[in-house]
Amino acid sequence: MVAPQQRECWFLTGSQGLYGPETLAQVEQQSRQIATELDGSDELSIKIIWKPVLTDAGAIRKLILEANATDECIGVIAWMHTFSPAKMWIAGLDALQKPLLHLHTQANVALPWAEIDMDFMNLNQAAHGDREFGYIQARLGVARKTVAGHVSDPVVTSRVGAWQRAAAGYTSIRNLKLARFGDNMRDVAVTEGDKVEAQLKFGVSVNTYGVNDLVEVVDAVSDADIDALVEQYAQDYDVAAELRSGADRHESLRYAARIEAGMRTFLTEGGFGAFTTNFEDLGGLRQLPGLAVQRLMADGYGFGGEGDWKTSVMLHGIKAMGKGRPGGTSFMEDYTYHLGPGTQKILGAHMLEVCPTIAATKPSCEIHPLGIGNREDPVRIVFNSVTGPGIVVGIADMGDRFRLVLNEIELVDPDEPLPKLPVARAVWEPKPDLPTSAECWLTAGGPHHTVLSTAVGTEELTDFAEMVGTELLVIDGATTRRSFANEMRWNAPYYRLAQGL
Repeated sequence: MVAPQQRECWFLTGSQGLYGPETLAQVEQQSRQIATELDGSDELSIKIIWKPVLTDAGAIRKLILEANATDECIGVIAWMHTFSPAKMWIAGLDALQKPLLHLHTQANVALPWAEIDMDFMNLNQAAHGDREFGYIQARLGVARKTVAGHVSDPVVTSRVGAWQRAAAGYTSIRNLKLARFGDNMRDVAVTEGDKVEAQLKFGVSVNTYGVNDLVEVVDAVSDADIDALVEQYAQDYDVAAELRSGADRHESLRYAARIEAGMRTFLTEGGFGAFTTNFEDLGGLRQLPGLAVQRLMADGYGFGGEGDWKTSVMLHGIKAMGKGRPGGTSFMEDYTYHLGPGTQKILGAHMLEVCPTIAATKPSCEIHPLGIGNREDPVRIVFNSVTGPGIVVGIADMGDRFRLVLNEIELVDPDEPLPKLPVARAVWEPKPDLPTSAECWLTAGGPHHTVLSTAVGTEELTDFAEMVGTELLVIDGATTRRSFANEMRWNAPYYRLAQGL
């Protein structure tokens, strides 16, 4: 797996030999300038690598194949500086296996009106060349994002940055290995799914491991490793008095640390980036993993409760999109509603597993009974989430395709303290309002498990859905029941026909 700091996007520039070597030298100079300016933007987290100007079909195809074969390259940005006849891009675009962004820009911002002559027109005709390039992409049905404007415009760099983050998420799941510790919860429909199709569509390999395979590793954890983790907990959290050294429940904290150390070893040695657990299938584990799962999520691992591997895949991908960004991303579940007085809102939580990257303040480490699972009381960290804009995203297998459903939300503080709710939680106001949001979500068949993120937004998920060719339904401030139902009707024949015979 390529480390995030090693990833790069290649900058491709199209032209042709018609204009002569002097003009091509200017094209190269200006192309380098655009790539350098783009790379210097704070909105872009992944390095831009400039590539020599492309002027013939052979060079284009060769470079595209090189991009496909280079693990560090997570996507290509293409700009037709002058007029690049699009037939010479056919073989290259047909071979492309990496995300593509078509940047419709030009070297200058303002036109030098008094200086414009035909030499200037020949050199500065992206308005001409990019239309040719746009046509061939449309003709070939190439998945891509198109961004128009000058690279000095923050709106342009923001949109390119969103595409980069989506490409990072896409890349992170292309070769993702996911370990299911046990099967999914019995009789539950939405956590089921086609694992073969998931590997074809997303690249992820999903396989099940007996829980007692994990238990063997957990039981083998050394006291020294447990001591180190317990010390770390004391630094990271406000540890409840009953869990501290010498207190009655300290052994429960040490066992939670044992689970974490064992899980990390199992996942690291197996090359896994995501996993699931199931409270109905705990084998020899004495606690349902709570604290361990929360901390692993904070380090970027995907997770899904009750064997929900699809949400685990999405959590891993969205974690990769948001890496280094302000905000956090967590496994989440819609639990219950506040229907008034005041603004209607949703209280989200889970049995234990909410990621501390969305915590508003330093979490507390606590132990409480759990009425399911038939095991010892599990240790977990408890907190309220941050406030501000965010999204919740769910993924469902619709039989003939996967469907992503996204709701834009505003995270808010609870109306009152929650002293008797012993789990981490988030409260949010869904857009455009709770009844419309809930009705659209239910109509779409959206799942009860979701990924909540304040680090990325709708644009990244839109770009990601385009990259993987997956349906995305968005519920935002402009959504109406009628428009949403119509979009679903239009999508149904499109995605069925798009699969081919």
